Parts: sequence; structure tokens; C-alpha cells
Amino acid sequence: MLGSLQKFVSCRTALAGLLAVGLSVSAFAAPSSQANGLGQSWPNARDVSASPNWHVYVFERDGVRYIQVNDLNGTVRGAFATANGTYVVLPIGVDAGHIGTPQRPLPTLRSAPSEMVYRDSAVQLQLIPQSNGDVGMRAFDSTCNDPFKCGGMQMQ
Repeated sequence: MLGSLQKFVSCRTALAGLLAVGLSVSAFAAPSSQANGLGQSWPNARDVSASPNWHVYVFERDGVRYIQVNDLNGTVRGAFATANGTYVVLPIGVDAGHIGTPQRPLPTLRSAPSEMVYRDSAVQLQLIPQSNGDVGMRAFDSTCNDPFKCGGMQMQ
């Protein structure tokens, strides 16, 4: 009987130890989970879009903000990273080649109605759907009052 009790206690102790290790690993992984889901159709992140026509997801890691735009079907349209007024277009999404930033403005895009889909204290994001199905994106600083002067893109 004593042998059975020792095995039971040893088994419970081992399970408790494994549970404690698992929880501590989860706690250490939590800060980096803010960047999980980038590039996915349905990331495990809150949709922060100002428009019912688009999904916008924001991920942050190490002081860099990553902003991704998906359409209503979950298709990743594009993403960029920004920190301290610098923008970098990421090679993600079907419209990755149609994203204009102050550092990398798009040369031209057909004039079409645009829609502001995201704005926070540092960044604004405007989308310009094109007649061929492409979507132009203009990312610029929130302090900018005239997106054309901020370098996001020029219209034809």
C-alpha cells in the first residue's frame, strides 16, 4: 500500500511540475505573442478598422508597429511596418506593390474614391480601390493634413 501511495504522490508531483513549467513558458511567451498572426487571413488579433469594408490588424514588437490590411474575405492585401516616422513596406499580400509611404511614394495611381481605414496617434492609412481589383494604400504620419504632400502617392 505504501508503494502505491508513493507512486500516486510522485505522479501528482510530476504533473504539478509539468503544469508549472508549462505556465511559466506561456508567461515568458506572452510579450512576443503580440506579433503573432502577421500575414494570416484571420490573425488572432483585434480588428481595428475604421471601415466596415476592410479588416485592419496591428501588431507590435520591440517598438515596431506592423499594420496589415485584409479584405472581407480574409485575403491579405498588404502590410507595412513603422517606427519613429519611418515606414517599410512588407512583402506580404496581393497588393504589396501598391503601398505608398513617405519614404517610398507610389508614382501614380488612378484617381478613385479613397477611404480612411485606420488612424492612431502616429499613423494614418488610406485605401484607394482601383477598377481592376487592385487596392492602393497610402500610409503616412497622423500629423499630416494633406496626404498628397506627405508622400503616400500621386494621383493621375
